[in-house]
Amino acid sequence: MAEILGLGLTHAPSLIRPDEDGESSLKRTLRENKNVPPDMKIPTNWPEPMRIEYGEDEGLASAKRLRERMVTGFRKLRKELDAFNPDFVLIWGDDQYENFKEDIIPPFCVLAYDQFECQPFANKDGTTRRNVWNETAEQVFNYPGNTKAARDLVGGLMNNGIDMAYAYKPLHQPGLGHAILNTLLYLDYDRTGLKYPVIPMLVNCYGSKVIQNRGGSIEYERESDPPGPSPGRCMEVGAATARVLKESPWKVALIASSSWSHAFLTKKHHWLYPDIDSDRARFEELKIGDYAAWSRISTSQIEDAGQQELLNWMCLAGAMQELNKKPEIIDYYETYIFNSTKCLAVF
Repeated sequence: MAEILGLGLTHAPSLIRPDEDGESSLKRTLRENKNVPPDMKIPTNWPEPMRIEYGEDEGLASAKRLRERMVTGFRKLRKELDAFNPDFVLIWGDDQYENFKEDIIPPFCVLAYDQFECQPFANKDGTTRRNVWNETAEQVFNYPGNTKAARDLVGGLMNNGIDMAYAYKPLHQPGLGHAILNTLLYLDYDRTGLKYPVIPMLVNCYGSKVIQNRGGSIEYERESDPPGPSPGRCMEVGAATARVLKESPWKVALIASSSWSHAFLTKKHHWLYPDIDSDRARFEELKIGDYAAWSRISTSQIEDAGQQELLNWMCLAGAMQELNKKPEIIDYYETYIFNSTKCLAVF
């Protein structure tokens, strides 16, 4: 019988950049998003906690506090991962117009690659993307896959009533999309190396906006796309994954990677700040292991709250419910100015 560990964390791109760069997602929104009403670009019209967090330094001190908290949490998660020493890690992460494009958009897809070769700091023009590790565009990260385990998992899911898509090579995005890649970079924040084979299970979290927004905050199309998988379906996929792996000989770490409500997806807040109240409600349910409450959430609720990426956590929650595991919260960080609420947990 397998042994299974659960982890949840964020893959927030803002933590890649040095805090001193000063180009926050909020500042980009204020400059570039033409849908933000003019009066909401004035800080005095923001909620008081948002004004306080922004401060007199445009959020620099807050960015340093956020990083300190998150890095402390990443190190705790890595310690748990190393103590468990899995045969491989399975990561639920969203595909943001990386491989899920106009030619094929499955609700889920297992990447059954032999290996993932990634250059996370190479811009399209060959220059180096600024990063806190001062690593260059030429820096290559190689992560082993586990094709056999991925193939067996897909077969087991098919036998459990889950019609799972899978791929043996990239369709568009070489290496790994940022949801999976940033997760690996953060779990190896201190660059000691990460030896565990990786099986990504990509989720079409963005659903109605996956083509409309092309993975970003700007709308390119007028018409919405079909919705992504529902919270309930994501939990069913997670539960089936746990059932399949329970009967395997492997030690597996199941990882959900995403922040929660995203400001640039929260129309009711003028795309400026996330849905703090909804995140807090989901957190209180998670904290006590009330997975049934999560399964009752609708797609319309997810989209209204800008919580599309929470679907990654829904997959993990379904697995943990199946295994009767409750979370230990490592950190929970509410923010108005850094795009999204962050949660870190161990199951």
